[in-house]
Amino acid sequence: MNTAPHYASDVLFFFDGKPDELALYQALFQLMDARFPDASVKVQKSQISFYGKHLFAAVSLRRRKGWPVHCILVTFGLSYQKSSPRIAMAVEPSPNRWTHHVPVGCAQDLDGELLSWLQEAFGFAEQK
Repeated sequence: MNTAPHYASDVLFFFDGKPDELALYQALFQLMDARFPDASVKVQKSQISFYGKHLFAAVSLRRRKGWPVHCILVTFGLSYQKSSPRIAMAVEPSPNRWTHHVPVGCAQDLDGELLSWLQEAFGFAEQK
């Protein structure tokens, strides 16, 4: 995956004081790096964004009541609303563009189902 020269230090700063969340992100990054080797990743102030031609996924530290105490929030976009109990929230910010939010609280949550959603989001973003 394509990263900026200061990517490693930016990730450490992003997850400062949150070692459990950092470990979850690093595990997710390894899976995404294997699946999307030509994609790019950019650490921003409020999220870490993954791009092909366009943004297709993001990781943030947002929290809500009822979510795991230590979790990362994986966000991805599709042309339709995907239904699953794992998806904490889905919103349609514009017609036929649904943004889905999935809290990831343990390594077991980084499974084939989540990766298939990210693969689908990558394909959807590449069609723009």
